[in-house]
Amino acid sequence: MQNTKVGNIIRTLRQECNMTQKQLADKMNISDKTVSKWERGLGCPDISLIPELSDILGVDTKKLLVGDMTPNDFVGGNMKNTRYYVCSICNNISLCTGEAEVSCCGKKLTVQAMKKAEESEKLSVQVIEDDWYITSDHPMTKTHYISFVAFATGDRIHLIKQYPEWNLNVRIPKRGHGMLIWYCTEHGLFYQLV
Repeated sequence: MQNTKVGNIIRTLRQECNMTQKQLADKMNISDKTVSKWERGLGCPDISLIPELSDILGVDTKKLLVGDMTPNDFVGGNMKNTRYYVCSICNNISLCTGEAEVSCCGKKLTVQAMKKAEESEKLSVQVIEDDWYITSDHPMTKTHYISFVAFATGDRIHLIKQYPEWNLNVRIPKRGHGMLIWYCTEHGLFYQLV
């Protein structure tokens, strides 16, 4: 941990929160001289204070400790390049159009690797009125099921959460061609072109 970098981050974030050193110190039950010392790079916060300081300043603990607030590179405007994160404990879904650090249930999540579905794995897609009607014979048991279905085009994603022990039948407004994406709790993330 480099004191100067951490001090600069603390000062920058404190100012973005429109707080004085005294206001930050009061929230943490420490002296404003201590905050001043951190910001001048003459010391670092005690490790026991880092979680509280991160919460108050609205910054990830790791970014604070490293002293680096460099923004992520934007990947691009195509929603087909979205990254999917799925929690292995609760099956929550998070999406990101660029690099991100995502956590759920106390664990850091990794980006799901998307696999092209084989013919036998594909979802059934029919056109009904102006919708894609999507069904599947995939098991939908308590532990093995499709947790979401999404349709991604260049400018949007339409995502529909699925639940165990419910049949999979989804209607998504037809908006040209795109990628049909789904997540199987046992086999991972798949896609097929529609």
